[in-house]
Amino acid sequence: MSVLRIQDLNVHYETNRGTVVAVKDMNLSIESREMVGLVGESGCGKTTAAMAILRLVQPPGKIVKGTVWIEDTNISHLDKEALREVRWRKLALIPQGAMNSLNPVMRIRVQMADVIKTHEKRISGEAVQARIRSLLRSVDLPERVASMYPHELSGGMKQRVCIAMAISLNPPLLIADEPTSALDVVVQRRVARTLLQIKDRMGVSLILIGHDMGLMAQLVDRIVVMYAGHVAEIAPVKDLFTQPRHPYTCLLIESVPSIKERKPLKITEGLTHDLREQPPGCVFQYRCNHATEHCRCESPVLRQTTPGHWVACHRESSQPTPEADS
Repeated sequence: MSVLRIQDLNVHYETNRGTVVAVKDMNLSIESREMVGLVGESGCGKTTAAMAILRLVQPPGKIVKGTVWIEDTNISHLDKEALREVRWRKLALIPQGAMNSLNPVMRIRVQMADVIKTHEKRISGEAVQARIRSLLRSVDLPERVASMYPHELSGGMKQRVCIAMAISLNPPLLIADEPTSALDVVVQRRVARTLLQIKDRMGVSLILIGHDMGLMAQLVDRIVVMYAGHVAEIAPVKDLFTQPRHPYTCLLIESVPSIKERKPLKITEGLTHDLREQPPGCVFQYRCNHATEHCRCESPVLRQTTPGHWVACHRESSQPTPEADS
């Protein structure tokens, strides 16, 4: 059974100047113990898709269509109380801004205890403190961190506290929203190593959202490339880097600096279209060097080109349209 199944997910933002299509017809499944990277430039819909999975899209955003399954639970139509039970137990978020996610006037142990006690009301205080100490050790933090305030911790330590809170109820799925983007490269490596350790030790599945293709290459099993709210390509990480099939994916990979040769930085020409006015045809046509008249008239469908490799591009040969659990 898949840990996560997303079927025909659509998220819109209603504005005074029109409807912004943030996520369009997204289909994806994630298997047990799998780490999937969600990549694309800012504004492509990565975080919106994650918030839609968590049912945390804020107004004027709205989930207009789609179904999300966490294991055998359809969370798409759950009420607030039922969602409160699902979050932390079934899926949890590791936020991008750890400082903004932690209460600055509460000690770490109090914040961690709140999560545990809210879902496990009969647990004793001694058991809660023992679990907090265990959780901190699991993310390579000393037990004394429990007595500290967030402002007393470094950026990397705060991020690892958020990871410890996310795994406090052993959810089968974690969503990490750019967990290393605000950290220096040394601390990035440590946080990334912590995520891998958690995945291997607890057997959780993980969605890693980010821009850093180099980091994705080292961590994830599969990569989902998004552009302007659309899924452009899905592939195992090795296949994506050795045989990228979508022009946008090629540009993302070319943007990674090489340690073997000096070469000019590859810059994508043009701008993303106005998301309130979807163009006929392919959404990438204005920035693609391979666009043809066919691309300007007909939108490509996400198709399987080789086993496990899906791409939405007219340059690829036609294959059957994928199902949500593919």
